[in-house]
Amino acid sequence: METFGYTFDDPALLELALTHASADATHNNERLEFLGDTVLDLVIAEYLYRQTPELDEGTMTERKAWVVSRETLARIAHDLGMHRMARFGQGMRTREVPRSVLANLYEGYVGALYLDGGLEPARSFILDSLADALVEIGHGAETKNPKQELQHLAQTLTGKPPRYRLVEERGHAHTRAFLVAAEIEGRRFPGAWGRTRKEAERWAAFEALIVLRAEHAGEPER
Repeated sequence: METFGYTFDDPALLELALTHASADATHNNERLEFLGDTVLDLVIAEYLYRQTPELDEGTMTERKAWVVSRETLARIAHDLGMHRMARFGQGMRTREVPRSVLANLYEGYVGALYLDGGLEPARSFILDSLADALVEIGHGAETKNPKQELQHLAQTLTGKPPRYRLVEERGHAHTRAFLVAAEIEGRRFPGAWGRTRKEAERWAAFEALIVLRAEHAGEPER
């Protein structure tokens, strides 16, 4: 089975990579996400080491964080149409796929590539799919912090900081998942899942920013 220019010797790995926990609580892509995250870090770290000899360790760390940020991975996964190939449970199929889930699909696919063909096909896919992001870091792009951005925007609009509500918590000790929603002056924005509460808060801030930016598009900065 061929996807994104690669033919899997073991199609079951591809199926697993595209199976969300809402579709199958036992056989899903969570372990592949873990592996893919590690492979992704290695490939981008090696790329920066070889291609940017002028950068020090701290700058390389910042730029790697921007390239492999879950915001970047979610955008790439969406552009590739991974959400249209994935298996979701009934509840997930009735709404827009959260960006945290899109990023997980990307990492799961990288993990499946690595297990099926080794590092080379995984490296090829990563560098091809993240080519635009790699060009951007060459121009000095920096890590973005959606919580800081939301804090600033909320203070500007209302004079009050956002609050983060834990809506739901699932899983066992080693596979916890947290659903968090941002609130500003009692208004709750779409929630987001994360593997830690901190990650979920970051994604919740990102979801709130999308809504607020759409509502205030075209307004001059205050």
